Amino acid sequence: MDGAQSTVCATAGARSGKRLLGPEQEEPSLLWAPAPSLGDGSDSGLSDSEESVFSGLEDSGSDSSEDSTEGQDGAGSDEGHSRTEKTTGQQAGRTPSTSLRTEATSTQGNHEYAEDSSDEEDVRNTVGNVPLQWYDDFPHVGYDLDGRRIYKPVRTRDELDQFLDKMEDPDYWRTVQDRMTGYDVRLTDEQVALVQRLQRGQFGDISFDPYEPAVDFFSGDLMIHPVTNRPADKRSFIPSLVEKEKVSRMVHAIKMGWIQPRRPQDPTPNFYDLWAQEDPSAVLGRHKMHVPAPKLALPGHAESYNPPPEYLPSEEERLAWEQQEPSERKLNFLPRKFPSLRAVPAYGRFIHERFERCLDLYLCPRQRKMRVNVDPEDLIPKLPRPRDLQPFPTCQALVYRGHSDLVRCLSVSPGGQWLASGSDDGSVRLWEVATARCMRTVSVGGVVKSVSWNPHPTICLVAVAVEDTVLLLNPALGDRLVVGSTDQMLGTFIPPEEPALQPARWLEASEEERQQGLRLRICHGKPVAQVTWHGRGDYMAVVLATQGHTQVLIHQLSRRRSQSPFRRSHGQVQCVAFHPVRPFLLVASQRSVRLYHLLRQELTKKLMPNCKWVSSLAVHPAGDNLICGSYDSKLVWFDLDLSTKPYRVLRHHKKALRAVAFHPRYPLFASGSDDGSVIVCHGMVYNDLLQNPLLVPVKVLRGHTLTRDLGVLDVAFHPTQPWVFSSGADGTIRLFT
Repeated sequence: MDGAQSTVCATAGARSGKRLLGPEQEEPSLLWAPAPSLGDGSDSGLSDSEESVFSGLEDSGSDSSEDSTEGQDGAGSDEGHSRTEKTTGQQAGRTPSTSLRTEATSTQGNHEYAEDSSDEEDVRNTVGNVPLQWYDDFPHVGYDLDGRRIYKPVRTRDELDQFLDKMEDPDYWRTVQDRMTGYDVRLTDEQVALVQRLQRGQFGDISFDPYEPAVDFFSGDLMIHPVTNRPADKRSFIPSLVEKEKVSRMVHAIKMGWIQPRRPQDPTPNFYDLWAQEDPSAVLGRHKMHVPAPKLALPGHAESYNPPPEYLPSEEERLAWEQQEPSERKLNFLPRKFPSLRAVPAYGRFIHERFERCLDLYLCPRQRKMRVNVDPEDLIPKLPRPRDLQPFPTCQALVYRGHSDLVRCLSVSPGGQWLASGSDDGSVRLWEVATARCMRTVSVGGVVKSVSWNPHPTICLVAVAVEDTVLLLNPALGDRLVVGSTDQMLGTFIPPEEPALQPARWLEASEEERQQGLRLRICHGKPVAQVTWHGRGDYMAVVLATQGHTQVLIHQLSRRRSQSPFRRSHGQVQCVAFHPVRPFLLVASQRSVRLYHLLRQELTKKLMPNCKWVSSLAVHPAGDNLICGSYDSKLVWFDLDLSTKPYRVLRHHKKALRAVAFHPRYPLFASGSDDGSVIVCHGMVYNDLLQNPLLVPVKVLRGHTLTRDLGVLDVAFHPTQPWVFSSGADGTIRLFT
């Protein structure tokens, strides 16, 4: 039995490639504790987990299991034990190592760094020298010798658990994760001290002294014996052939004159005239910007000692000369008359004038200005010719006479057939546009401040602002069906049982007033300055000449309701206008134009015209541009999509602007002023948002005579033709076509 046991041990020793040790020469194992003494002949008592550890270490190249086996043989264990040992050894030679999970179980909860038998980082990690980021997306970190996966340690700890560990574990700051195995490793005090030394830039070895005294291996004393005692070379005492060749080449070059040997320099300095060859006229070539000093003016008759009598100043001229500032005098001296040249005294201001001349010469900067040759035509902007922008009104066609006082306002019917005008003579006149015939005169008993024809084609109504009342007139002109349907629409109103509290009172007209065409009265209690209709014809806005937030009121015709849209005032309101396509209301005060959204009930935009003060307002039919007239003779064009500042300011009029208007179809706008003229401009607005509007003044229309320093008070365009109407302080209305 002993022979068989020795045979097995020899085989195991030969397989491991290491020498076997006796019981007294047994090597201490660093990875696992030595087995208990088997001298009593009992069984080894090894568990399956311990056997798996032995087999795994044996397969991975460790000889600890065979050493322990040899040690047990030397201890004289019994026959059954040796048979068991041989069987275990054969199974170890036949069976591969188990996986990492089996090894983790076999350590019985011990930490992996508690037992180490190799200089490698981890014996059990058999991944090899491969990048570990290859396994970032996998649950394992490699494979063992059998091809089974080595799984990563299960990490179910979230950030909250890590935070609790950080708060509770006193060794959390010295715990790091091993990248090879994935386990947490607690650094020892020596390792922490090593890391701290490296962070401070010190040496890793604590016993190394970088400041120890240097050892002087080679002394500075002169020795008798040389360092080397080999014999000298032959070339050290024989002339060099290479140097001889170089010297012969230099001698040949000196003989041929290619090399000039150094001659002694002449120590005497060498001067020469810098301007000897200078051309006197070449000063400008050297100084490009040189400007010669201006010469003094030659003396004239006034400087003479015996000037003509007309050069001698009188007493008044002498007093005026003395009272003038020195810079304003034509002559800086007074001419005097002497009988002879011998009687002329020394000039008292001689030194002063010489000093000023010297100051002028060196203090006055002189520079040559290069004239830029610019064609004056290039400075004028390239505008199209007016004949290319036709049609526009060019001449006076008709004059509508009948008012006895200045005509403040006018309005054209939606079809363009009729014209309404209001005057200070207390009447509203209705004219036929084509013939200038007054079709009807309605006496309203006060100054008419504003007239506005309802823009809806199926409603025949004219709103007239007289004192504190807005009158709604049915002129009974044109289509009888439209006239009848308007009266029928007004008659279908049913007043509510409980009338609401309103800022204005709606009153029906009496029978006598209905005979004159009056249908409704809207009483406000305060003077009305302007009335304007919404594009659909059901709403109208009224401006009251008062202070406070009730300056602007909005009336609804179909329901006969009035409301004040604003809670507070932003200055004196001059005029209002409805936006043609959007639910906006434009309110022009003296210094600004505010754009309000009627549905959202909020301020959308505030435009700053920068003029004193805004007098009139008109909105482009497309709705993206508007113009403002002002009392300081400026016409301001705003592009609502561009900025709140003016796009263009036109100063064509000499006096205050009273009215501005856009043509509903043609790219035209007009302005009337107190200078008695109407200026028609071409204002093309392009669909391309990147192209700016084209503003070109095309015609100045004159015809009104100035009365009481007032000229044109209102302008309006014909809805379909390129015609413009103007009303003036001379009591006439003029049509330009």
